[in-house]
Amino acid sequence: MNKPKRAASKGRVAQASAVSAAPDGDREREVHAVALEPPVRPAQAAAQQEGRYVYGVIETRDPLNFGRIAIGGAGENVYTVQHGDIAAIVSKTAVFIFDPTRENALAHERVIETVMKGHTIIPMSFGTVFRTDDDIREVLKSIYPSLKDVLKQMEGKLEFGLKVTWDRDRVIEELKNEDEEIRRFQLEITRKHLQSTYFARMQLGRMIDKSLGERSAQYVREIYDALRSVCVASRDNKPIGDKMIMNAAFLIQREHEGDFDAAVNKIARKYGERLNFKYTGPWPPYNFVNIRLKLERGTAS
Repeated sequence: MNKPKRAASKGRVAQASAVSAAPDGDREREVHAVALEPPVRPAQAAAQQEGRYVYGVIETRDPLNFGRIAIGGAGENVYTVQHGDIAAIVSKTAVFIFDPTRENALAHERVIETVMKGHTIIPMSFGTVFRTDDDIREVLKSIYPSLKDVLKQMEGKLEFGLKVTWDRDRVIEELKNEDEEIRRFQLEITRKHLQSTYFARMQLGRMIDKSLGERSAQYVREIYDALRSVCVASRDNKPIGDKMIMNAAFLIQREHEGDFDAAVNKIARKYGERLNFKYTGPWPPYNFVNIRLKLERGTAS
């Protein structure tokens, strides 16, 4: 897609793109625009220039104030910076790179959760800082059509996370007893006293890994099938560690939250002690919307 160009008189510009995963499963669509002045990333720490921390974007024509809940612990107000009928949720801060500490992450999340109680919010990534309210308005203006489209897609929707783990050693023992091919090969190893041979152990390991993959894929497929009717969209993320077999995000209509909750509990009961389910939410649609900001060098018009 060709990027629309906008002349800049001097200095640097920020290229901003809004990406959304369509609920109907269509490919991600990306819209680019160019805005005057960059969001601030590397800080001039000594100068301690005042900036604006941006949490996300909502749809509203009315200026809003969410109270003194800003990141950074300075008691700053969280308020809106308007452009037409959309607004960024911001707070004042010194310009520097925020460390992703637990305290900072929780403060960021607290603001997001407060806002999403009454609004659909497009969340910005942690640590997004601009220099001024005017810089924010320029970016909102530059990607306005894309933001409006994403807000429409995400209206009334929430994200829930689901992580599923298993006891890998326990599953391996089950496979050794239940899988005919593995059981037969293990008996052959025992009979021929091949326990210490490298190739026999390697072959058995490959057979077990193959069966583990097949069983994991079967469980994941069954879980997705059980939840498909109560979600708008889903996204499969990479599992973490060898015990996790599923790390997924689900986009849910707000009014169907109870249905999704019931479906998760039903599938968890089905698998009993074989699988462990960790279910979190509601969250804003982190896995279904992404606002990316990167710097480019501007050229004189």
